[in-house]
Amino acid sequence: MSTRASAARYARALFDVALHEGILDQADRDLTTVADLLQHHADLQAVLVSPAVPAARKRSLLEAIVPRLELSGPVGKLLLLLADRDRFAMFPDLLAVFRDRVREHRRILEAEVTTAMPISAEREAQLRQQLTAATGRQVTLTTRVDPNLIGGAVTRIGTMVYDGSLASQLTRLRERLLAGH
Repeated sequence: MSTRASAARYARALFDVALHEGILDQADRDLTTVADLLQHHADLQAVLVSPAVPAARKRSLLEAIVPRLELSGPVGKLLLLLADRDRFAMFPDLLAVFRDRVREHRRILEAEVTTAMPISAEREAQLRQQLTAATGRQVTLTTRVDPNLIGGAVTRIGTMVYDGSLASQLTRLRERLLAGH
């Protein structure tokens, strides 16, 4: 089984327990706390993912850290389980899958809009409202600027891409003109 698939199983289990216990927000914050800790302490991360460090040693290290972080019971137990099974390397995938499940549960979509020029906060709010109305879900919007678009916008929601850029329209027009000859 792939690491991503294993991470998905752990993430699903944590999500189900956190939802059942009514601590979904806390579990999300706890995982973020752990991710931040690992990001800021590369040596800790290296020890936890290293196959050269025995699982028992990883567990004892986490047993010392988890109480200080004041993590919820399910998250603390999950971290110890990952250490026991020497599976801590999957933590980034587990975090990503868990967050995807939380967004899905809350009916939140992430959208990215790329424009040729920066858009105003007012226009961004308007786009968010339009996307929310079109999808029937709450939308979190990230904006990017790419001058190569010339004009218009490219909107990405999940795997769907809506390309309304001037550069893309010009490319399609060029292809039609060339195909006509």
